[in-house]
Amino acid sequence: SANIPAFYTRTGLHTAYAEGKLPTLYDKNDHSKVLKYCKKPEIREFNGQQYIMEEAFPIADFAWIKAWKADKMGNCVFEGTAWNFNRIMASAAKVVIVEANEILEAGALKPEEVHLSGLYVNRLFKGHTKHQIKILKNDEGEQTTDKPGPRDIIAMRAAKEFVPGSSCNLGVGMPTLASAYAAKDQRHVYVQSENGVLGVGGYPEKGKENSSWINAGKETIEPIPGASTFGSEEAFAQIRGGHLDMTVLGALECSQYGDMANYMIPGKMVKGMGGAMDLVAHPEATKVLVVQTHQDKHGRPKIKEKCDLPLTGARCVHTIVTELACFDVDPKEGLTLRDYNPDSSVDEIREKTGAKFKVGEKCGPWKV
Repeated sequence: SANIPAFYTRTGLHTAYAEGKLPTLYDKNDHSKVLKYCKKPEIREFNGQQYIMEEAFPIADFAWIKAWKADKMGNCVFEGTAWNFNRIMASAAKVVIVEANEILEAGALKPEEVHLSGLYVNRLFKGHTKHQIKILKNDEGEQTTDKPGPRDIIAMRAAKEFVPGSSCNLGVGMPTLASAYAAKDQRHVYVQSENGVLGVGGYPEKGKENSSWINAGKETIEPIPGASTFGSEEAFAQIRGGHLDMTVLGALECSQYGDMANYMIPGKMVKGMGGAMDLVAHPEATKVLVVQTHQDKHGRPKIKEKCDLPLTGARCVHTIVTELACFDVDPKEGLTLRDYNPDSSVDEIREKTGAKFKVGEKCGPWKV
C-alpha cells in the first residue's frame, strides 16, 4: 500500500507454514491426500532473531469502504470499532468507493476528527443500510448455576491470572468467560480486540446494542470509560510489538515445553488461525495463557510431550489452565504443577497428562 514490496515478521516462525508444509489443497475425494503445500518463505536473521519475509499483496482494483460520516472532500470518520481494516484497505486500492451513513459539507469535520483522508477516496455515496449484527449479546445480569461445569471451572481458575490494570487480548469462548469472572473478582483489565479497540467492556443492555461496537468474535460490546479505537493494523502492531501484558487463548493441544496448536486438524476444514500466530509471536514480552480441557472428547491427553497437530507457535506458552490443574511452563525445563482442582489429585493429573511434570514446592488445591 506504501510501495513496500515485502516485510519481515516473527509471526508464523517454527510452524508448518514457515517450513513450507502447510496444506493448501486437499484431494476432494480423499481428504487425507494433500495435493499442494504452501510456498516456503524466506527466513533471515536480525539481531540474533529469525524473521519470515512476507511479500505484499498486489494492489487491488477496488476497495469498498463503509464510513459513519464523510464530507464532500471524501474525508471519513468511522464509528466505534468499525475502523477495522477500512483505512488500510483504502490505501491499497486503485479505486476506493465509500458508502457513508451521512455526507456533510466540506469543513463540517474538524481536521483532527478525520480517520481517513479524502486523498484516497474516488467515489462517495450515501448508504441506506446499517451494519448487520452477526452475534447479538446482551447483559443478562448475574447468572448462577448449581454446579459449575468444566468450562466454568477453567474460566474461574484462569481469572486468577489476570493482573488488575494490565492489558490483555482474549480469544473467544473460555478466555472471554475468564475475563467476566476476573471482573467479578475486581481484577479489572484493559481488554484489547484485534478489530481495533482497547477497553472492551461487557455486553450491552437489551436495546442499547450498536452494530458498530463489536469484538473480534463479532459479538456486541460496550466500551469502558477511557477506551480507545484504532485500525486493525494498529491492533496487530500492538500485539506483534509486545505491547500487551497477556493473551488468553484456547488450544487443541500443548506440549510440555510450551508449543501450542489451535488452528487446524489435517484433513478437516481449516478456517484459519485468525490472530493467534501474531498473539504468540512475542512471548518474551507478552504472557501466553492457554485455557483448555485436560483431555479431548475421546479421553486422550491434550498436554503432551510433543504436539501432533501443526503448531500455532513454538515454546510460547507460559501457563496452562485446565479443569484439573494449573501448570507453569518453561521452554527448557518443561511443566511444573502449580495448583489443582480440590476435587482432583496429583495422581489423577499424572494419569491424565501425556507428559511428565514436576510438582511445585507450594503446590496444593486451588481456591477459586
